[in-house]
Amino acid sequence: MLGMAPHASHSHRPTIGFDLDMTLIDSRPGIRATYVALSAETGTYIDADATITRLGPPLEQELAHWFPDDQIAGAVELYRELYPSYGIEPTRAMPGAREAVDAVREAGGRAVVVTAKHEPNAKLHLEHLGIEPDAVIGWLWAEAKAEALREFGASAYVGDHVGDVRGAKAAAVLSVAVPTGPCSEAELSAAGADVVLAEGLPGFPEWFRGCLGYDGGFSADRASRR
Repeated sequence: MLGMAPHASHSHRPTIGFDLDMTLIDSRPGIRATYVALSAETGTYIDADATITRLGPPLEQELAHWFPDDQIAGAVELYRELYPSYGIEPTRAMPGAREAVDAVREAGGRAVVVTAKHEPNAKLHLEHLGIEPDAVIGWLWAEAKAEALREFGASAYVGDHVGDVRGAKAAAVLSVAVPTGPCSEAELSAAGADVVLAEGLPGFPEWFRGCLGYDGGFSADRASRR
């Protein structure tokens, strides 16, 4: 269930963390539409096409390009109010997203989404697209993602941004990168990703199954570099 609290477990089954934007979902159309609406509501010029080339960091960082410091908090609040009306419907699942989450759950593991996105909106996306992780944790970016990854006992974290690699490293878990967002394979590798799935999430189920032992346990030693 979305939002399920972490719990202690004696199971050896793995917990795998996933980023959201440009890892599990292509949110660019919805985010662009929301920025267009925000610009119209506030009368502030926003290059909506530019905003979707910089997905990953927290909303406040993007809004700092367009609003003075004393208006950012208000712009964040308004953006989040507008988002359910403009941002959810146009968004699509990334190729292989459902299959990646399902592969973890079918192996008896837990799939946990850890994202910088506003948590209620993250849940709306997943519910709308029929992607069913075991938990969703929002408002965490880069190294801060380690908090949730450690709390849930994750074995690996899958993301598209160098910030996701940093989060995995901070949590001392395997960093699995997909070059489906703003960062290239070379950038992700240079940042320290342990595994780069060049084909994106469609390559995840086969890779993941190759990391499982006969008892269903996950081993980083079986996670060959791609």
